[in-house]
Amino acid sequence: MIDVQLLRNSPDTLRASQRDRGEDVALVDEVLHLDEERRTAGTAFDELRAAQKNIGKDVAKAQGEEKTALLEQAKTLADEVKAAQDRRDVIAADFDTKVLAISNVVDDAAPRGGEEDFVVLEEVGTPRTFDFEPRDHLELGEMLGAIDVERAAKVSGSRFYYLTGVGAQLEFALVNMAMDLAMDAGFTLMVPPVLVKPTAMEGTGFLGQAAENVYRVESDDLYLVGTAEVPLAAYHSDEILDAKQLPLRYAAFSSCFRREAGTYGKDTRGIIRVHQFDKVEMFAFVDPADALAEHQRLLAWEKDFLNLLEVPYRVIDVATGDLGASATRKFDCEAWIPTQGKYREVTSASNCTQFQARRLGVRMRGADQTQPVSTLNGTLCAIPRTIVSILENHQNADGSVTLPAALRPYMRNRSTLDPIA
Repeated sequence: MIDVQLLRNSPDTLRASQRDRGEDVALVDEVLHLDEERRTAGTAFDELRAAQKNIGKDVAKAQGEEKTALLEQAKTLADEVKAAQDRRDVIAADFDTKVLAISNVVDDAAPRGGEEDFVVLEEVGTPRTFDFEPRDHLELGEMLGAIDVERAAKVSGSRFYYLTGVGAQLEFALVNMAMDLAMDAGFTLMVPPVLVKPTAMEGTGFLGQAAENVYRVESDDLYLVGTAEVPLAAYHSDEILDAKQLPLRYAAFSSCFRREAGTYGKDTRGIIRVHQFDKVEMFAFVDPADALAEHQRLLAWEKDFLNLLEVPYRVIDVATGDLGASATRKFDCEAWIPTQGKYREVTSASNCTQFQARRLGVRMRGADQTQPVSTLNGTLCAIPRTIVSILENHQNADGSVTLPAALRPYMRNRSTLDPIA
């Protein structure tokens, strides 16, 4: 949630941010108007409530006709108080709904524009030149007995998959390697719930523009998370943390679920864009003064992991129109996918400043004040796309795949994945 003081004192900052995101600028003025109405209605209620208390004292002292008159006034005043309270509550509820629809203020350093207006910050490694026609990840996965989408379609429908044999082994190897890296960096490991209450989804900003991609279990009013960011962000909701405890860093393994609404016809082959996948997610609660530095640290850990996989990748600074509601700035790491001839996102690191913490009530108590913390998140390993990048970049002419050296100890020291037939 945005800072209400920023709304009152610097509405132009919010208008500019909404404009840069390609979102509704008029919403800022609507919320600003509701804020004024809310305060006016609150003052009117307080004044009437104070008058009601005073007349109650007068009634207790009065007698006879005076008391009868005062009782009539008290009755009329009670009706006015109730009406004022109802008006205050309606306006407050409208304000609360509308203010949640305003996205986080974008960082001045973030590139302006839409999905294609990102800025490449760094390219690591060189895309491989093959002396044979490379196979795509699905063909390789089927040859290796690692991926089965046909039976998954039979069981669950399109955009689902089985990881089988060495494919399943590869997932567990990646997860264990990612968790080891996270532990070495001081993260507390977590396995969070993947069904959460509406407050957790709303608090992290996933019930606004991202709601169409969320699965909901209506009978229980619960949501399946699209990322462990949601249960991790809500872990300390309605808590006051000691500033001396910060930063608090968590790394979670979870299954993730996304409807992929509006992506029909895109990446329908293989496991690039699927409805269910596993992921290792990093999350940090930090002092707001340390948020920028923590953002760079999360990105560095993501790069460390990708470097171990020996795949070419680039780092991009995501443009404002593609940030999502909560992020003020976001860096994506994109791995090279040879058969597509382009880079595809495999990790992401976002600075959400105090936006999520305000909504979730996560605060820190320092020496001078209590204020919302800053929250940041970063994907350490999204399993399907990471497997895609390994298979395609490290494939051999015979359909075998050479495993990166760092991954071999997690794969029972095997150096290659070999076709099963």
